[in-house]
Amino acid sequence: MALNKKTIDDINVKGRRVLVRCDFNVPLKDGAITDETRIVAALPTIKKIMNDGGRVILCSHLGKVKNGPNEGESLAPVAKSLSEKLGKEVVFVSDYHVTGEAAAKAVEAMKDGDVILLQNTRFRGAEETKNGEEFSRELADLADDYVCDAFGSSHRAHASVAGVTKFITKKGGSNAVGYLMQKEIEFLGNAVENPVRPFVAILGGAKVADKLNVISNLLEKCDTLIIGGGMAYTFLKAQGKEIGNSLVDDSELDSCKEMMEKAEKLGKKLLLPVDTTVVSAFPNPIDAPVDVEYVSTDAIPADKEGVDIGPETCKIYSEAVKNAKTVVWNGPMGVFENPTLAAGTIAVARALAETDATTIIGGGDSAAAVNQLGFGDKMTHISTGGGASLEFLEGKALPGVVAADDK
Repeated sequence: MALNKKTIDDINVKGRRVLVRCDFNVPLKDGAITDETRIVAALPTIKKIMNDGGRVILCSHLGKVKNGPNEGESLAPVAKSLSEKLGKEVVFVSDYHVTGEAAAKAVEAMKDGDVILLQNTRFRGAEETKNGEEFSRELADLADDYVCDAFGSSHRAHASVAGVTKFITKKGGSNAVGYLMQKEIEFLGNAVENPVRPFVAILGGAKVADKLNVISNLLEKCDTLIIGGGMAYTFLKAQGKEIGNSLVDDSELDSCKEMMEKAEKLGKKLLLPVDTTVVSAFPNPIDAPVDVEYVSTDAIPADKEGVDIGPETCKIYSEAVKNAKTVVWNGPMGVFENPTLAAGTIAVARALAETDATTIIGGGDSAAAVNQLGFGDKMTHISTGGGASLEFLEGKALPGVVAADDK
């Protein structure tokens, strides 16, 4: 899929101030970063601007910031990590106002090739999340050009993702996408719009409502659609099966029936679990030891709850992946946070690791699962954005992409 947008290779940044929106929404434990994937993913774009003599002003959100600005959601640990990885001090502007006097002074003092990091954009609350004009203008005032490299946030029309571009344009600057955005859109776009066939899509996760539009869109594009995770039980119930105490969304039964009919009409294979792993009660805490049984999906006991695909289904799903040329996977097959209930997710991850197909993991829980299980380096592409990759697979336009200048 051709990305007809200006990329970082199309703009001349020498001596110019470039505001780069990254996705540094990294997991923290006791103030330390536990997974630096997103920081590493941003480095190529940052280095490119540094090497070309631009002045890099980085911004990002971190966390949901529900209770106002606080040190626990400050980007300070990110500045430290970036300084180590770039071998150069990244000046951190710790001011909670993000774009205040401290930021202006730091930008003023920059030389070509310097890097600064602004404080968490969500410290500005609704001004950021509701795409506020004032905050958008303040961000643009700091810079000459803007680069969006935050695929994980590109589905949100926030001030630092979308609003800022209007004001950069007004002052004659360029709005481009970075290398990570480019890579994400090319991989996901080609997989969906121009796949090498057979194309197999695997969808899991708990909520069927979140995935219906994706299912509908992918049925038109793929050859085989595999369904697992908690949402599979709503499909099984829609087929008239008893599902015991398993997760179900009764309001979506008709939609599931429609999807099964659509698959049949289009001549696509829609695979549902033939057996399931059941427990008497959901584990509490989620990773507590648990006793399981494997039963056919035609015979789920009334007092049991399905929590993972069963061994027979693992075999069928793995077989379907074996002959594929393109595979897109979004969402785990079961409660993968529990070692006993991760078997289905592990089986699918292993099948993807062993296939010759182009394998694309759609961010979020599936990316976490693949990385935790040690299969990360066997995948062609692991998306950095769960929600963004889902909306992309739905066929929606992403605000962060739309806002970039056309070539």
